[in-house]
Amino acid sequence: MQATAHKGFWYRLSLRWVVCSLGLWIAAGLLSNSVSYDRNYGVIIMSGLLLAIINAILKPLLVLLSLPALLLTLGLFMLVINGATVYLVSKVYAPLHITSFGAAILTGIIIGLVNYLVTAILEQR
Repeated sequence: MQATAHKGFWYRLSLRWVVCSLGLWIAAGLLSNSVSYDRNYGVIIMSGLLLAIINAILKPLLVLLSLPALLLTLGLFMLVINGATVYLVSKVYAPLHITSFGAAILTGIIIGLVNYLVTAILEQR
């Protein structure tokens, strides 16, 4: 039983990694003036991994601490939290350049949409 749960964690983390990397790549293409990675796909892959780890560890704590704001805005504050995690990755990992917090929020929205599409496709299988 424990081996299955352990395997599930690594599957979810690797899926988040792929989704975050794909979302960052799409965001860099759509927001080329605001998001750049020096055309090095290794930067996208590493940034995706860091974002997946931060989303797995730090994001639940951010959601818990901002619960009043989430309730008052009916969940729209989640856009700020997603933007904050993306912006944090860009500050921690310098090869990923995000010019502003607004661009980070837009990048978070794009990653969220990619996550939604990937989840919908995988659930249909």
